[in-house]
Amino acid sequence: MFTRIFGKPKLETNALATLDKLNETLEMLEKKEKVLLKKASSEVEKAKQFTKAKNKKAAIQCLKRKRLYEQQIEQLGNFQLRIHDQMIMLEGAKATTETVDALRSGAAAMKSMQKATNIDDVDKTMDEINEQTENMKQIQEALATPIGAAADFDEDELEAELEELEDAELEEQLLQPATTAPADSVQVPVGRVPARTAPQKHREEDELAALQAEMAL
Repeated sequence: MFTRIFGKPKLETNALATLDKLNETLEMLEKKEKVLLKKASSEVEKAKQFTKAKNKKAAIQCLKRKRLYEQQIEQLGNFQLRIHDQMIMLEGAKATTETVDALRSGAAAMKSMQKATNIDDVDKTMDEINEQTENMKQIQEALATPIGAAADFDEDELEAELEELEDAELEEQLLQPATTAPADSVQVPVGRVPARTAPQKHREEDELAALQAEMAL
């Protein structure tokens, strides 16, 4: 438990301390390299002076010391390369550790959320949502129905009642006597007698002839 809690800060602190130490060492090596370069350059100048003075032995000694300085400079350069390589590796390891730690934290958080919400709870929640949605739909349909709207009736009962009414109407029509439709009345102007039609005139003539025949007998 304590390792899990304090492990990350401790590792990060150690990495930062190591990087600081490597930087300090690198600066120290660079300073030494500069000093040796100056000494090597100084030996070259001395060798030139001894050469002018025809002191060949002293000039050769100066060149030897210059070679020794150059060897140390080369060695210091190798040390610096090693330190740079170590710093790059340490920084890469630090980045890798931080990445893995972030992924581990994300996985733990996801696992915790999955424990808090299991599939049964999700199904139950969805059922409750569907039920509430259906109830709300029914309420909205009830509110949308006009006041005093006709209730639902049995269609078969309505059709049977309609057949009874049609049968009663037909029976009533059969019981009524047959009547002819009255002729359209003719509008006659006031003060004028309508002229007799041809069939009516012939009928009167026939009646008059029959009457004369009876009187002759």
